[in-house]
Amino acid sequence: MKLIIAIVQDQDASSLIDDLTDNEFSVTKLASTGGFLKSGNTTLLIGVEDDKVEDVLKIIENNCKTRTMTTSLLSVTMPGDAYIPYPLEVRVGGATIFILDVEKHIRL
Repeated sequence: MKLIIAIVQDQDASSLIDDLTDNEFSVTKLASTGGFLKSGNTTLLIGVEDDKVEDVLKIIENNCKTRTMTTSLLSVTMPGDAYIPYPLEVRVGGATIFILDVEKHIRL
């Protein structure tokens, strides 16, 4: 058995969870934040048999696409309090996935 930990953007989480549950995978959702933009993320815990890992990875890949977003960073242009916003394109979305071996699984 494996434990898949998938960290995805909040905007991808709902459709991903729906797709996983439609395919009869159990999912535990945890709210999280982090990353470069300090934006909302969702961490999903998915326990699956070894032969179902690729199925879950395919579902995650289909729901969590990388996209480009423009944000602005503040930069100091001259001494003093003068700040000018600086637009910056960043890639967001996708998923960060960890796959762990499960030594023991107990359902009570």
